[in-house]
Amino acid sequence: MIHNIKYRMFVYENEDEQELRTALDNIFPDVVPEVEEAEGLLEDEIIILSGVIDKKRYLKDFLNNLFEELDTDEIIKLYDDIERKMDDQCNLFLRLSKEDAINEDWHIIDNGDSIHLKIKIEAYPAKKEIAVKNMKEFIKDKLQ
Repeated sequence: MIHNIKYRMFVYENEDEQELRTALDNIFPDVVPEVEEAEGLLEDEIIILSGVIDKKRYLKDFLNNLFEELDTDEIIKLYDDIERKMDDQCNLFLRLSKEDAINEDWHIIDNGDSIHLKIKIEAYPAKKEIAVKNMKEFIKDKLQ
């Protein structure tokens, strides 16, 4: 269903890095992110936590946990938005709320401060239409 997940989260100076690492750990247990330091427009320090997950067990766990945590309305919204959130290379782009992840809740958001996910969906041949169809079928199964 998924080839890999690339994730990225920005930690700003006014945020607690350890708290946000916990949020990331709530979503991806046992994964150690790469750390990069950057400078914002106002010369404020930004820490970027990122990584790639490609172990099948972690990918399966993530997908199962995502659909356990989302409520029915969020799953239906994801189903309706799936084509808009996927690019031509079969990457599904999602954002999870950082604040909610701190509290072990998962909510997909469309903007704002978030954990950015780029999820490579399996499709043979690798075409957006096929990836969208595969995800919609998967989501339909989860709704039943």
